[in-house]
Amino acid sequence: MMIWGLCFSYGIFQDYYTTHPPFNRSSGVAIASVGTIAIALQYCEALVFCLTFDRYPEYLKWGMWGGLVLYFSSIFCASFATSIWQLILLQGVGFGISGGLLYVPVIKLLSEWFSERRGLAAGIIFAGGGVGGFVFPFALNALLDKVGMRWTLRIWALGSTLCAGIALLGMRPRLPVPKFMGNQRRARFIPPQLGFIRNPIFWSVSLTTLLQGLSYFPVSLYIASFTRALSSPLTATIVLSVFNSSAVVGQIVLGHLSDVFPYPYVMLASAMGSGIVAFLLWGFANAPIQLYFFAVIFGALSGGFSSTWPRAASDCARGKPEYAGLALASTAMFKGISAVIGPILSGILLEAGKGLTFGGIFGREGYGAVEIFVGSCALATGACSLLVAHASRRSRT
Repeated sequence: MMIWGLCFSYGIFQDYYTTHPPFNRSSGVAIASVGTIAIALQYCEALVFCLTFDRYPEYLKWGMWGGLVLYFSSIFCASFATSIWQLILLQGVGFGISGGLLYVPVIKLLSEWFSERRGLAAGIIFAGGGVGGFVFPFALNALLDKVGMRWTLRIWALGSTLCAGIALLGMRPRLPVPKFMGNQRRARFIPPQLGFIRNPIFWSVSLTTLLQGLSYFPVSLYIASFTRALSSPLTATIVLSVFNSSAVVGQIVLGHLSDVFPYPYVMLASAMGSGIVAFLLWGFANAPIQLYFFAVIFGALSGGFSSTWPRAASDCARGKPEYAGLALASTAMFKGISAVIGPILSGILLEAGKGLTFGGIFGREGYGAVEIFVGSCALATGACSLLVAHASRRSRT
């Protein structure tokens, strides 16, 4: 909740930075990169941290507490930033690295504690991001209005560090931590014979994850600014909160469904539903009511997509369950890539489409090209889910 909830709430900061000095003189793409870099790092570094903690398992606990120190330092020091590059370095890079150190142990411990209901457990755990994404925009918006950006970041650094520190006290491995004595050899940093890399399921899941991220992140980043342009700042905060909170329900429900039904078809339903509402509800939106419905449906379907990952990772590492965590972290890298590419492409499309609408009814406020991009990527995700299903069936035969 503390890490991903803040990431999903960056739209509030982006809206503030683009309308208040000293950052309002910076380009929209540069301001957006603060949030996208943090998210991308947290996805891409998962594999590196997983490999590191596999080789040095006794440092997993120290890594979490070190990440908490870096988290506090990054957010607190960002309150003194006067240039956009400083925000990128602190609220982007620093926060991104610290977030990885804090949440990667969750991925590793998840497979130790849960087996038959791993999808449901993952859905509940990942739903913490949606809970934070619902509550935090209201809290951040109120703080920014009352005390400004600098004291908001300072208060947030202190309060969230305290909450995260309490949570870390409950993070324990189920299995005994290995102790290496004398000349005893450790596991190789890159384990040999990682068969899942040659598995067609892995590459089809990775491509599906990449396309899904291209659809999801532009909405997460721009839904608040679109709503503000169409209505009011308060409505923008509510829509972003509803969008994030819907992911809570989506992650739990889709996580449970992936335990009951073949996960590729859960992916397919999530992707096709997301694409349809992106075209119909967001594309033709001319009032807040349509955005509320869009936030609920798209947020639940697209935000819950990540709950299928544990089942997909187990399928990728079939025959070697000890590599399921590495398979999940490897596919997460593709989500990190999309976290950078998606908002950049959307920013370019938004700049090119300023003041334009399609037929006067589709793509208001110049967001038409972005909405087409989001919907098309979601439909392409559905098509790739069928590839995942085909690869999964072939591997069983």
